[in-house]
Amino acid sequence: TFWPPTPPARRCNGSTSTTSGTTLMAKHTYCRHSAEIEVPFFDVDVMQIVWHGHYVKYLEVARCAFLDAIGYNYNAMLKHGYVWPVVKLDLKYIRPARFGQKVCVDMVMTEYESCLRIDYTLRDAASGEKLTQAHTTQVAQRIDNGEMQFQTPESWQEAVRQFAGFAPLAKD
Repeated sequence: TFWPPTPPARRCNGSTSTTSGTTLMAKHTYCRHSAEIEVPFFDVDVMQIVWHGHYVKYLEVARCAFLDAIGYNYNAMLKHGYVWPVVKLDLKYIRPARFGQKVCVDMVMTEYESCLRIDYTLRDAASGEKLTQAHTTQVAQRIDNGEMQFQTPESWQEAVRQFAGFAPLAKD
């Protein structure tokens, strides 16, 4: 045997592979939401596809629609004394979106108590073909002193729990 032991292999999605037959824990889906976007002319480049930087805007549009749906948008966050900067962003481009294309941005909230973590899938609205996958993480930061929070505010957690599509973790 070697010391230290070799760490488990990592897959592209971050999960570990095992040979022991144990099942990897899947992320819990707390909420789902969707928004549809039509690609405007000014978002495409000379190749007539969406410039890569505009996908971040599409995530923000979908996230804002979700925050409006739960009644805790950015104005509510400010009212409660917090800003929510994006601290992590990951995009995987699969197929380009094009001018005039209707794109459905499906989002899944996988964490809300320690941060706001959302997984996104952008699809062609007509065919369902996957275009892009993304993930964002936002944290609560107090406005008065700039302190980053290790737990999201109770006002946020309550708004999420009141959302009609909220699915709590099952109690053991």
